[in-house]
Amino acid sequence: MENRKTLIAGASNNPSRYSYKAAHMLKSEGIDFIPVGLKRGEVAGQPILNKWPDTVEKLDTITLYIGPDLQPPLYDNILKLQPRRIIFNPGTENEELVQLARAKGIETEYACTLVLLSTGQY
Repeated sequence: MENRKTLIAGASNNPSRYSYKAAHMLKSEGIDFIPVGLKRGEVAGQPILNKWPDTVEKLDTITLYIGPDLQPPLYDNILKLQPRRIIFNPGTENEELVQLARAKGIETEYACTLVLLSTGQY
């Protein structure tokens, strides 16, 4: 199986949050994930990091669950990890970050991680 390691930006241990649901779907699909969020806790058996990692070996995807108004301070963290792609989930769309990512050769997609996973398009 191809590498699809995913960093969940805006991870939450609140079952009503889409990032929580994404973590559980990723786990059920056997996809490695790294949850990063503001609050400590765990989701789908993984501790939620409250600090961005400096590096992530073989990172395929960053899936965003952080609104565009809160993204600018994270641009450097996101771009430094050099994922293959960034998924902008509904409500996270940000043309500025799209342009920055594309300039670094990172694919961008306005999509829903939950839909991509449930339809086999992830």
